Amino acid sequence: MEEKEIKYLLLYSLPKMTERKIRNLLNYFKDIDKIFQADKEEILKVDGIDEEIYNFLKEGIDKEIEEKIKIAEKLKVKIVSFLDKEYPRNLLRFSDFPPLLFIRGEIKEEDSLALAIIGTRKAGEYSQMVAYRLAKELSSYGITIVSGLARGIDSSAHKGAIENDGRTIAVLGCGIDICYPPENKRLMEEIAEKGAVISEFNISTPPESYNFPQRNRIIAGLSLGVIAVACSIASGVLNTCEWAINYGIEVFACPGPLFKKEYEGTNKLIKDGAKIVTKIEDILEELSIPLKKELKEMGIEIELNKEEKEILAVVNENPIYIDEIAEKLNRPINEILEILLMLEMKGIVKELPGKRYMKSV
Repeated sequence: MEEKEIKYLLLYSLPKMTERKIRNLLNYFKDIDKIFQADKEEILKVDGIDEEIYNFLKEGIDKEIEEKIKIAEKLKVKIVSFLDKEYPRNLLRFSDFPPLLFIRGEIKEEDSLALAIIGTRKAGEYSQMVAYRLAKELSSYGITIVSGLARGIDSSAHKGAIENDGRTIAVLGCGIDICYPPENKRLMEEIAEKGAVISEFNISTPPESYNFPQRNRIIAGLSLGVIAVACSIASGVLNTCEWAINYGIEVFACPGPLFKKEYEGTNKLIKDGAKIVTKIEDILEELSIPLKKELKEMGIEIELNKEEKEILAVVNENPIYIDEIAEKLNRPINEILEILLMLEMKGIVKELPGKRYMKSV
């Protein structure tokens, strides 16, 4: 492990440390090394950091941390913060992004074009087939499939992407060294080889039930849209969809037969306004994702909404910094980032080093 990653691990493992406090420290110092080099007076300026945490910070590596380092090195785990270029930028659209992520495999720039496929663990043969087919077909358009490695729909979605040599990301509700459910060990290894397995939870964190609602916000946040294939009214799938709705992310749902509990949740989502999915074009057209020649051949036009047109009135052939865009439009940077991401996906705008943007040639 790199020294920076060891410091991330140490920071996360400190008693009384929380994600909010880690985020505050990294936002204040902008560099993990500066956190460990800072004196008490400077550290205590950070919101939420007290003298006890400062003392813990100066104690250094103990046996527990050494064991976690060994596990991370054995599994080739990378630890990144939101300050690092390897951090998935889709998550930065939202204020509650996890400050640190544990990653097996690799997050690539192309993973910004991602859709989540989720559903019940108790899926029947039909709904598993639907998840598999959707993932397989969507991956052929260069779309990364995000899911949660659970039994049923999640597993089928991951497998569909892998079968088509596509990329897929599994988001865990436990430490990255733990496979849950255990029978998905082989699938987890395949995902780490051909995509990424990620977790916001520290190494060796068990898969407690209260972790999963928190995990679900990452599944939603990584994605441009969330597709619910099948679920009951009491399913955690609805929690993920709620995160998506709160984030302003499109929710899709596959219809199911009446009087079957497996589809009560997805049918309710449709009733409440989720976009119904009966074919892959329903998803691609709604999100305006013209990625490859195949979509153009299908006659799907690139349309711009009012917000995207406002951005393009400011972004031209001359590079411009994102804070300048935000200032000219009098809008928060996180909102500007989200719109720019969609314009990038449509091939209209490109990002340059230093958070500068310009029209694609």
